[in-house]
Amino acid sequence: MRSIPLFCAAVTLALSCACVAQDRGWEVGGAIGIGIMRYATIDNAGGSTSAGFDNRFVAGAFIGQDLYKHFSGEFRYVYREDSLVLKGNGQKATASGDSHLVHYDILFHPSTKESRVRPFLAAGAGIRYFRGTGEGEAVQPLSGFAYLTQVNEVKPLISVGGGVKAKLTEHTAIRFDFREYISPFPEELFATAPGAKIHGWLFDSVPMAGVSFVF
Repeated sequence: MRSIPLFCAAVTLALSCACVAQDRGWEVGGAIGIGIMRYATIDNAGGSTSAGFDNRFVAGAFIGQDLYKHFSGEFRYVYREDSLVLKGNGQKATASGDSHLVHYDILFHPSTKESRVRPFLAAGAGIRYFRGTGEGEAVQPLSGFAYLTQVNEVKPLISVGGGVKAKLTEHTAIRFDFREYISPFPEELFATAPGAKIHGWLFDSVPMAGVSFVF
């Protein structure tokens, strides 16, 4: 929870940008949800174990501009609570952490700006900043596969998904977003043991609900 101030700062910045905008079409808001992770695999000569992050709380802020009839774009910041996890062979190792996602998405709206309900598809790219924040254990389960570390690591990020916006008033709306965040596995956070190898990327399914303001 030490990174919550970063989320608040992002919301404040987005609101400030929106307030100075003179042209209509700007949208700014925030949302909360949950991250649902699909794990990668770490193999060694003796077998395999799953590696990734527990399903945890997410919060985000966004600012975008609706310039065209069917297309818009937006910057998004997402904070995700992370708990590093290794599990398999009846054992489980965990360590605390978090990650920060920053990306730009292009949104395609089948309906026009005047529509009260606007579904959309979204795709974009950015970065994901992983942090290991817990204290290391002297003896960690499944250390024959990997050791959970306390380092910071940045990986490229692909964002795909969609959602729907529904106007409440002329200047307010509710949003339901879904994003699939895809990134290479953070191999420095999960330091593999000699002879062990990581297979797969991280796939993080993130449904979110929020409120936005249009100017």
